[in-house]
Amino acid sequence: MILATFRRGHNTHVIQALYGAIVAQARLPVFYRLYGVEDTVEGRFELIVLHLVLLLRRLARRQGENASARPTFDPALGQPLFDAFCRDLDDNLREMGVGDLAVPRRMRRFGEAFYGRQAAYEAAFAAVDGHELEKALARNIFGLTDIDEKAVRLAQYARAAATQLDAEAEDRLLAGQALFPGPEAFAHG
Repeated sequence: MILATFRRGHNTHVIQALYGAIVAQARLPVFYRLYGVEDTVEGRFELIVLHLVLLLRRLARRQGENASARPTFDPALGQPLFDAFCRDLDDNLREMGVGDLAVPRRMRRFGEAFYGRQAAYEAAFAAVDGHELEKALARNIFGLTDIDEKAVRLAQYARAAATQLDAEAEDRLLAGQALFPGPEAFAHG
């Protein structure tokens, strides 16, 4: 058990850097001020999930594969990145005063929410209908049943982020460097 901790150290800084990039991007004030995402625990969770899904999508795509093909989960960085997300959620729940007995229940709900959103976003990126991503974002992030301009702008940003991450060299990602586009460029439609 103790030796496993030392063996994991090689990727720890990479995972921390990638997860840090996700959280930093999701916390940019522009998403809350100009895109209309609610600046609440739920709103921040939704943006972290969106960025995590975008990065997991890229990590799952091997160099040279068709970017539109359904990705396979790559445990080399994907699983540890998801684990970092779960640890962060757990830590935040405890800091917010959620009791030890309630944390597992809440974590299960967060896990179900993550996997549901991941499936919805993956399906939206693969869909022939160009509005599936807008529908998924409207429903999950904005709590809407219809597409509005906020969902359209956020979908434009998400597509640009996916394209930028797809173009990112694998060695940069393996070094913990993930660049997301500036959301300001898409904030005004």
